[in-house]
Parts: sequence; C-alpha cells; structure tokens
Amino acid sequence: MFLEFIYPLVKFFTPFNVFIYLTFRGAYAALTTLLICFMLGPRVIVMLRSLKVGQSVRPDGPETHLRKSGTPTMGGVFIIFSVLISMLLWMDLGSLKVWLVLGTFVSLSAIGFADDYLKVVRHNSEGLPAWGKLAGQFAVAALVMLILYFSGEEHITSLYLPFFKNAVVDLGFLWVPFGMLLIVGESNAVNFSDGLDGLLAGLLILVFVTLAFLTYISGRVDYSSYLGIPYIQDAGELTVFCLAVVGACVGFLWFNAHPAEVFMGDVGSLSLGGVVAVISLVIKKEILCLVIGGVFVLEIASVIIQVFFFRLRKKRVFKMAPIHHHFELSGWAETKVVIRFWILGGLFAIIALSTLKIQ
Repeated sequence: MFLEFIYPLVKFFTPFNVFIYLTFRGAYAALTTLLICFMLGPRVIVMLRSLKVGQSVRPDGPETHLRKSGTPTMGGVFIIFSVLISMLLWMDLGSLKVWLVLGTFVSLSAIGFADDYLKVVRHNSEGLPAWGKLAGQFAVAALVMLILYFSGEEHITSLYLPFFKNAVVDLGFLWVPFGMLLIVGESNAVNFSDGLDGLLAGLLILVFVTLAFLTYISGRVDYSSYLGIPYIQDAGELTVFCLAVVGACVGFLWFNAHPAEVFMGDVGSLSLGGVVAVISLVIKKEILCLVIGGVFVLEIASVIIQVFFFRLRKKRVFKMAPIHHHFELSGWAETKVVIRFWILGGLFAIIALSTLKIQ
C-alpha cells in the first residue's frame, strides 16, 4: 500500500527507484518486523501476564517443564501483527499469490488463537477439539487449493521432485487434495515442534531464509532458466513476506530464548506452518518443502509412530512424543536439544538448496 504512493514519485526523485528492488524491500521488511517485535514484545508480555494468559504444562512431561507453567503464551500475536504491518509498508499487494499467502496466514492464526484462548480459559492443555481444529484447517486449505487450481496457471498441477528437472507427473484435480494434506500436515507438524524454548523460532528462521531464496530465484526468468526450475510469475514478491517472517521470528526469539519469557502458541505455529506449505505449492516445491522442513517431518512422524504402536501393541517407541521430549527424557539438557535440532534444520536447508544444481 505504501508503495502505491512511492512509485509515482520516482519521476520526481530518482533515488526512490530503490523501492522497486525486492532485495531492498525484503531487507527492510525484515528490519521492520524485527523492530516492531522489539518494541511490542515487552508490552505484549506484560499484557498477557495481566490477563493471566499462561501456558498449561502437560503433567506427564519432563519435570523441568513444570516451572514453565503460567509463562505467557499466544506470543505469536506480535509475530502476526508485525508481519502484517510490514507487508502494508513493503509489499506489492497486487498479486493473487500474495493475497493467498496473507489469507492463509490470517485464517490459520485465527484458528490457532481460538485454540490458545480455550486452553487459557479451561486452564489445561486441551483447546479446540481435534476434529474442530482439523475441520478449520481443511476448510482453509480447500479454499486455497481451489483458487490455485482455477487460477489457470500453466503446469500448476504438475508435480516436481528434487533432483529432477522436469515434472514427473501431472496430478490433475488430485493436486487439490494432495495440496490440502500438505497444508494441514505442515501446519500441524510445525505446531508439534513448538515445545522447547527457542526451538520453533530458530527452525522457522532457517526455513524462511531458504524459502526467501527459492521464491526470489523462482520469480526471475534468468535465474530460473539457468537452474532449470519452473519460472513462477510474481513469486519474487513472496520473498518480501519470507524475509518479514525471518525478522519477526528473530525478534520473537529474543524473548523466547531459554528461559522463555513468552511462548508462541498455536496462533503463531499453525499459521506459519500452513504458510510454509502454501508458498511451496505456489513455487512448485511441494516435495522439496518436506526436505526444507525436515525437522518438522521428524517431529510429526514421531507422533504418528508413537500413537500407532501404542494403539497396536500398547507399547511406546519413544519415551515421549514429539521426539524432542524423548531426548529430554533421555538426559539431554533442553538447550542441547534445541541447538542440535537447529543444526539439523540447517543441514536440511543446505540439502534442499543443493538439489537446485544436482538435477
């Protein structure tokens, strides 16, 4: 919106040309969200404490987590707010892809907010019923996928795999349910990863830095042609969004680092996870998305395996799921688990980027 006022002034003041460049706007979008989080963070934390918006801790978890009970949650609200303000300042809002990402971001954050609010009101770790949360997520995912499907873009339903230059199959309308499962799955996988101080924020920084690079090159004819990846019109504008999220997550991590002053809550994790999937679908990196967020895949896989084996044999594979709690109960310090998972996240990001040349 701010750009609409700036662009016409370029002919009167040439230096305003700098606002045309994605790299400039992306950098300042990140700086904007970072500063907003730094300024709002302390005030939001005080407000959440006054409203008694405290985290309820599972009694069957690590004993060290019991002292976290009552720590303010729903801190994801200042991630959401800072990103939306930054988008009004630095993003060109004239693209359908931009509105799809922003719509997903806001819609899933609303579902997460409702879940967090019910947890606070009931003073336990149970929020929305599982069916209610999933119904909302699938409704959002269905709307996004149908809009993308009927957008009329070439090769929108084609499926690309890492290490392959050309699409391996055209899924046709099956791409819609496939994308819905990816959005809902990624949203919940990110949500499961939010269990230790700083863990999720650090992982999301790595994921969105990677996505920023991928959206930038996918939105340029020259780079996408050189690397042999699909050129996606207007994808470059999503670089600004990705870098804004990076700045917001860095700002949030300032307050969420061990010992955490605030937790992200579902309002942040569900929305950011869903957005990762939507951006990946837009730039035709649906499968690569699972590599970029490899730690998220491990987290949700550990939950599925734990539930399956417990129902089948009444035995647990892990001491506790998601898997980061298993390592805590195995004797690893919380900070060690977090840093090692960050390292894994970095390795997955490097592997994902390396596939651009190994194809």
